[in-house]
This record gives sequence, structure tokens and C-alpha cells, in this order.
Amino acid sequence: MVIEIAKWTIIAFGIFFICVGGVMLIKPKMARETLRKAGSTNFINYAEITIRMIPAIALILCSDYSKYPEVFKIFGWFMLITSFVLYFVPRHLHHNFSNKAADILKPLYFQLISPFSIIIGIIIINSVT
Repeated sequence: MVIEIAKWTIIAFGIFFICVGGVMLIKPKMARETLRKAGSTNFINYAEITIRMIPAIALILCSDYSKYPEVFKIFGWFMLITSFVLYFVPRHLHHNFSNKAADILKPLYFQLISPFSIIIGIIIINSVT
């Protein structure tokens, strides 16, 4: 039962990547403004960190049942550990980092990297189905 829930969580995670890729392609300015909001309030900061732990744990739990067990374990643990670290990073540093990233990533760049997000989403889904 736990593995089945983790599998569906990973599928949702893959769909999320595909949708984000679509937004980056079709509405790059909106994607950029969304990036700017990372860490902007306590609620956004801690919700973002906590929510990212869910697919991280699912990747770890499903790793042995996926097509790429080592990759799932590495990325799952990386996401989980960095999430815990971000709990202790001052919110303003997280927000400043996202703003600097948004300054660097012009709307055209979002459009250029959007296919990678879509491809990663497809690979994630394919890895557990």
C-alpha cells in the first residue's frame, strides 16, 4: 500500500514537471515571477520546503521498484537532505537566491529549458509505470 501511494506520488511529481515545462514554454514571464516568490513569506518558504519532501520520500521508497533505482535513491536523498538544510537557512537568503536566479533567467531562457522539464517529467513517470 505504501509503495503504491509512493508510486502515484511520483507520477504526480512527473506531471508537475510536465506542467511546469508547459508554463515555462507558454508563459515564461509567469514562471519567472513565480520563481521570484520562492522564500518570499514564511508560509511560502516552509510550505515549499515541506511539499518538496513528499516526492523526495516517494523517490526513496520506490527506488527499488523503479527502472533507475540508484538515480531515484540519490535524487530522493538529495532532495530530502537539502530540504532539511533549507529549514535552517534564513528565509531572506532563500528569497534572495531565487530573485538572483530570476534575474539571470530571462523569459527566453525559460522557454529554452522548458523541454528539459517536460522530458524529465516523462522519464519520471516512465520509470515507475
